[in-house]
Amino acid sequence: MTKLQQLSKAIAFFIALNSSSFAQTAPSPEAQALIQELGLGAAATPVANDPDWRPRNVAVLVLPLPGVDQDEFKQALQQAAGGTDITFLKPGDSSENQAQLLESADGFIGLCTPSVLKQAGQNLRWIHNYFVGMDMCKGYSQKQLDTITFTNTKRLSGPAIAEHAIAMLLALTRDVPAYVRAQTERRFQRNPQTGMKFGELKNKTMLVVGLGGIGTEIARRAHGLGMRVIATRRSSREGPDFVERVGLSDELYAMAPAADVIANALPLTNETRGIFNRQFFAITKPGAVFLSVGRGKSTVTADLVDALESGQLGAAGLDVTDPEPLPKSSPLWDMPNVIITPHVAAASADTFNRGQVIAVENLRRFATGTPLLNEVDLRKGY
Repeated sequence: MTKLQQLSKAIAFFIALNSSSFAQTAPSPEAQALIQELGLGAAATPVANDPDWRPRNVAVLVLPLPGVDQDEFKQALQQAAGGTDITFLKPGDSSENQAQLLESADGFIGLCTPSVLKQAGQNLRWIHNYFVGMDMCKGYSQKQLDTITFTNTKRLSGPAIAEHAIAMLLALTRDVPAYVRAQTERRFQRNPQTGMKFGELKNKTMLVVGLGGIGTEIARRAHGLGMRVIATRRSSREGPDFVERVGLSDELYAMAPAADVIANALPLTNETRGIFNRQFFAITKPGAVFLSVGRGKSTVTADLVDALESGQLGAAGLDVTDPEPLPKSSPLWDMPNVIITPHVAAASADTFNRGQVIAVENLRRFATGTPLLNEVDLRKGY
């Protein structure tokens, strides 16, 4: 590198620092509390290590979400950004307007989609996705994969999804669907219609498959109900105190036969696609309950149906299915021992507010050049 190039980079770096000099220097109390409570991880390296880091302009898509004050969100973003310009987009903006704004943006907060990646300019170095799933973040070039840092809201939806999973479990084991059907028919039906003989949750064993942010919150609540909790995870055998045993991914088949309840909290990767199949259900404890709040494509639907029809599985609570939406012809709709919700487990005003707090915090970190939270490796899918 020539002296002139070195000088140019030094000047550009000084300009970037100057533009962020009025940004907040520390996380808000709300952000700090979430970081500690949910164990949010920061990237290994500061954003400022990228020689092309320029926090000059960030485009933000503002979504109308229940329980969220958009004006407060905008104000918090502007305060966190300091000297970095913020340009706001809203759903329904013309593609031409979005393309023009993205062409000049150094960062983007919104939804990572093929159109966003296609319209992004050469200066884009950061995309923050409002949701955990990165399924729609497709169409990126190799250069974008190498130069853009992707972040999302992983772990932030964990509490809501965990409550949803436990709600489905309690409903199934207490025959609530049968009583709801009787209520709609104005029948005082005291005898359960499903024949579910699961019993109480206390002292039963739950296997959490995927002990990440969501899986940990499910495990926490199951333990609170008196269940014995075991789990698998890809990264290590370490887990919180309320998980009795943590196995690696390849120990799934060894651990599944002991489980009265199996909770799928896996992300979708090449390794997890179709992992809950005929072979898996065949080795589960007869009458076990299957909960799926991870990704629908991790389960082979036809094999799940067979396991439910045969009685190998006693019941299933499904917030995710394959495909989505689930076709009207699917036999799952008519099964009395199945609860289906339309991929809404994360939906909660608290989830949305946590997401906005961390979007603001990541903007602050981008503006000041510090390590971002919730970095995603698109090569792995999470």
